[in-house]
Amino acid sequence: MPTPHIRAERGEIAPRVIMPGDPRRAERIATDYLEDAELVTDVRGVLGFTGTWEGRPVTAMASGMGGPSITIYATELAREYGVEQIVRVGTAGGMSTDVVVRDVIIATGAHTDSGMTASRIPGVHFSHLADFGLARAAIEAAERLEGDAAVHAGAVFTSDHFYLERPELSAALTAHGTLAVEMEAAALYAVGAAERIRTLAVVTVSDHLVTGESMTAEERETQFDAAARIALSL
Repeated sequence: MPTPHIRAERGEIAPRVIMPGDPRRAERIATDYLEDAELVTDVRGVLGFTGTWEGRPVTAMASGMGGPSITIYATELAREYGVEQIVRVGTAGGMSTDVVVRDVIIATGAHTDSGMTASRIPGVHFSHLADFGLARAAIEAAERLEGDAAVHAGAVFTSDHFYLERPELSAALTAHGTLAVEMEAAALYAVGAAERIRTLAVVTVSDHLVTGESMTAEERETQFDAAARIALSL
């Protein structure tokens, strides 16, 4: 049965979901990577396509921006469509000088100051962790990947704010090994823990808080081949 936010029928969404934030990026993944991809949902302009990658069914579906949005879609996919794993493929802002624009980060964990998890388990500082098996497989896939993109594994910071500048917080997080900031990983990992599904975020550094380097809007949509290939291999 369709949900309030997904119009697909049961069976039209694959057990494996690749989840960018941008609907156009979901469409590009379907067009450029999947075979026999068909549109299965477009509620509120959030596009989802199901096809195959190397003979295995996979759905490429957008999540929108931010923790609340990805929580809605990931929860409905897990509960109503039997999805077993969701891999976020998105962008992030570099925080550490160990990463540069166009690098790929396999987010093994996600710090956050969002209230999304605090409301789940009041009084507990919940640890937002990727599925270990997926993270390990992603690191192994990255080692086999051909191309110029450098791939890192480590923690990211999930923020509810896109424009709020907090240099002291950024410095403290970087001093503790945080590689980049984005807006969805912690919420996705919390859904994974609650719904017992495998979750991972593989993000491309689209801009850098320290160096000021940044991709264009078009590059943000198109320059994610390495991350997409890693995610699709899982």
